[in-house]
Amino acid sequence: MNRLAGVTSPYLLQHAENPVDWWPWGPEAFEEARRRDVPVLLSVGYSACHWCHVMAHESFEDQATADYLNEHFLSVKVDREERPDVDAVYMEAVQAATGQGGWPMTVFLTPDAEPFYFGTYFPPAPRHGMPSFRQVLEGVRHAWTDRRDEVAEVAGKIVRDLAGREISYGDDVAPGEQELSQALLGLTREYDAQRGGFGGAPKFPPSMVIEFLLRHHARTGAEGALQMAQDTCERMARGGIYDQLGGGFARYSVDRDWIVPHFEKMLYDNALLCRVYAHLWRATGSELARRVALETADFMVRELRTAEGGFASALDADSDDGTGRHVEGAYYVWTPAQLTEVLGAEDAQAAAHHFGVTEAGTFEEGASVLQLPQEEGVFDAEKIASIKERLSAARAERPAPGRDDKVVAAWNGLAIAALAETGAYFDRPDLLDAAVAAADLLVRLHLDDRAGLARTSKDGHVGANAGVLEDYADVAEGFLALASVTGEGVWLEFAGFLLDHVLVRFTDPESGALYDTAEDAERLIRRPQDPTDNAVPSGWSAAAGALLSYAAHTGSEPHRTAAERALGVVKALGPRVPRFIGWGLAVAEALLDGPREVAVVGRAGGDPAADELHRTALLGTAPGAVVARGALGSEEFPLLADRVLVEGAATAYVCRGFVCDLPTTDAGALRDRLTP
Repeated sequence: MNRLAGVTSPYLLQHAENPVDWWPWGPEAFEEARRRDVPVLLSVGYSACHWCHVMAHESFEDQATADYLNEHFLSVKVDREERPDVDAVYMEAVQAATGQGGWPMTVFLTPDAEPFYFGTYFPPAPRHGMPSFRQVLEGVRHAWTDRRDEVAEVAGKIVRDLAGREISYGDDVAPGEQELSQALLGLTREYDAQRGGFGGAPKFPPSMVIEFLLRHHARTGAEGALQMAQDTCERMARGGIYDQLGGGFARYSVDRDWIVPHFEKMLYDNALLCRVYAHLWRATGSELARRVALETADFMVRELRTAEGGFASALDADSDDGTGRHVEGAYYVWTPAQLTEVLGAEDAQAAAHHFGVTEAGTFEEGASVLQLPQEEGVFDAEKIASIKERLSAARAERPAPGRDDKVVAAWNGLAIAALAETGAYFDRPDLLDAAVAAADLLVRLHLDDRAGLARTSKDGHVGANAGVLEDYADVAEGFLALASVTGEGVWLEFAGFLLDHVLVRFTDPESGALYDTAEDAERLIRRPQDPTDNAVPSGWSAAAGALLSYAAHTGSEPHRTAAERALGVVKALGPRVPRFIGWGLAVAEALLDGPREVAVVGRAGGDPAADELHRTALLGTAPGAVVARGALGSEEFPLLADRVLVEGAATAYVCRGFVCDLPTTDAGALRDRLTP
């Protein structure tokens, strides 16, 4: 019997027809394992994971393997995107035991959920020094049957070791100029000056680090920081990691040059990068940054928006190549012959030159990933636009990659912030409308009557899993961005509800440290706690940022103090591992700059002068500045209290550190005050 048919996770539903007797994570599964006296196979993955699909096809769809599993194990399948807490706890154990991790993650547990054997992908037959999955199963079964005491000893030691890995980050004092300068120096040492980005292959988009670099440049004028941000963004936008036809970014590049991506497209990457490119445009006026920000926003709305108004989690890396085989990248790559078939010989030659399509190919089987190897401005723009239109139409006829339709609260929060700001910067009210619709869905479906947040929903049905710290923090961040852009104080109020949960349920009152799960959440073998930024901002640094912005809006001392204490970890880690705490460094930049508090007051019933001041405030580069906009006498925002019009004209007020500048009615003067 397979118990996955009724769940909301698309990843689990992909396994609902397996011959494996899968159980979802829950106490019933472990009770059954205890009753049967069998070990638990925990298999963790996500719907857009290529090697998860491979292992599923090779092993979990195989009847003989399933029969062995069903007889000797209790099999539990977990979607890491629905249960990041479960994933984090056991991934920590895998990495501690093996020195590496990844997905699919394969862990064997006792019926008390204690891990004793670990791995990731296992092939159906031995290869490349890896045992087959069947060999692993047989070895674990014999250990469980014949050496139970040894298994119990190993499991107990692992759990004790994990319990002893509590984070010690020095103190609860936020970083200062010295630590942020050291972080910049560390990034400079790891920077790939030839290709952009940091480190070698595989190379991931460093969106949160770029946000830090932009803020550091805005606050200090450091040209090197801006140059690293600009060059990295340009290299990514010209590479194969960026979809040159449809917009949007793939998860990462398998090479150092951004040419060949791992083709899955994640909501969180595109939300973070959309915002980064919009902020780069704000800082430099770069036309490339403007184009990529808008194309990425349009991609999210066009291909990830759900019928309910939220945003789906991901597009798969694999799709049908037209022969019935599911192949990675099949939807995106082109051969010269395919170009000729769609465009004719002459335009195919122009397209091949423009997009770097060669006879040898840059991917597999002579296919190429489209990129922009040459400088812009040296081509017939009208012809290239026609080529892109025809190639896009032809690509739309190919079998599309699968879509993971679940709505993850945290990632929707990131998308809300990106779309709200991009819509405001580029006068695209449709993007702002999409942000508001997603926020409405989260309020309507994900929030309960105590402002508790559910992590996921699908097809309008809320999932059973409680929100974790990143959900509360990122959704608050999205709501705060909406508040600044729309001038509607209700979004500030909702952000406050969420951040009150952070203060009460996720924060250690003694140290100010933050936990990934609430104090009343399901107890795992360890309460997860990770301040480092990975594919997304950690819940820890995201919470620090949202708390700081909320405090700037409201003057709340508890929220500001909590933000400052949480940033103590950035003081410790920023100079040592700046690549892995980029969002924390960006929040620290905002703290050092104030952040600045801007209030724009205008006449009721429409005021073009107030509109101009509001737009100027939003386009200011002061790190983390918050903006409140309303009519004279409005009580929408605390920052608007007692603000008056100067000589009857729309007026802007800028304050920071308990000190306010003189009010101004001049947009140019306001711009100067928001450009450090």
